[in-house]
Amino acid sequence: MAELTPSDDPQEIKRSTRDPAEQRRALVAWLEARLPQGSGVAISEVTSPSATGMSSETLLFDASWNESGKARSGAFVARVEPDLEDCPIFPVYDLKAQFDLLQVVRDRSRVPVPNARWLELDPAPMGAPFFVMDRAEGRVPPDVMPYTFGSWLSEATSEERRALQDASVGILAELHSIDARSPDLAFLDLDLPGDTPLRRHFENLRRYYDWARGERRHPLLEQAFDWLTEHWPGEEGETVVSWGDSRIGNVIYDGFEPAAVLDWEMAAFGPRELDIGWMIFMHCFFDEIARQLGKPGLPNFMRPEDVAATYQARTGHAVRDLEFYQTYAALRHGIIMTRIHARRVHFGEVEWPEDVDSVIHHRATLERMLDGSWWA
Repeated sequence: MAELTPSDDPQEIKRSTRDPAEQRRALVAWLEARLPQGSGVAISEVTSPSATGMSSETLLFDASWNESGKARSGAFVARVEPDLEDCPIFPVYDLKAQFDLLQVVRDRSRVPVPNARWLELDPAPMGAPFFVMDRAEGRVPPDVMPYTFGSWLSEATSEERRALQDASVGILAELHSIDARSPDLAFLDLDLPGDTPLRRHFENLRRYYDWARGERRHPLLEQAFDWLTEHWPGEEGETVVSWGDSRIGNVIYDGFEPAAVLDWEMAAFGPRELDIGWMIFMHCFFDEIARQLGKPGLPNFMRPEDVAATYQARTGHAVRDLEFYQTYAALRHGIIMTRIHARRVHFGEVEWPEDVDSVIHHRATLERMLDGSWWA
């Protein structure tokens, strides 16, 4: 899920130490073992997307084989647990949970998700667990450079962008309609202290911060933890299936309509506003990058009042406490940014600055959220 910044060349940032040629050979051997003997498996060159994402390792490939005397082929995506030696963004990658959730979302909602084909939990074939899903065709709002300038989305008409915005909010409305009380979704309930899903989510975030920071302390992030504790919502509302990484950069669009919703590694139970706040904040993050570069950005896109109104029209739920949930999103993303920097330090691309909070690229935004000026 993790994003890059405008100073980063996506071709230069190291994502993995694994050899693509070896990965291809491993995929051929694995698929041959999964299919009937003599299937004649052939796999194209294995590539990885460069315009988005740095978390799970994503492999794109085409495959062909023979089955029951008929030629078969397909375009696929493999999501591979990152190598622990590559300084992963998150401490845990539960690929089975992601695989199971994709199937639930596909079966119980109209959210378009890829067909999850195969799950492999044995690390032997590829050196780590992975799953394979069908590859969807379409276009994605890029992270690098951010879609807020020079992209197909920034060059679209305001009506087209509004159509995409409303359809994207509709993803959340549809996802949140899934019955979270279903026993087979219990894996989304974090097994941590806390008397509500949000309290447990917050505890999980504290533990993630402690893991990600190592020997460092980030004063701004710790101030944000304190602010959130002091401004806790009076009512959390209904518990829903929260996508977690609910941003348009994780959606493949056919024109301006969602064709496939991706990246479920941050999914958990939580209030509706977790996803709403994250979707709004992540656009703010990319829009700030545009303005820092002297670009006009997309100030009329993903405005909180518009997102909230669309969500309420789709669900009947009045969105509340958005200041809290946008700040919560800014904290979550800030921790991720520190881990991205740690990863780059690990690969020898950068060093830690004396002011460790300077690696939080939305630092000024978070500071203004905490002092109240952001909401003025």
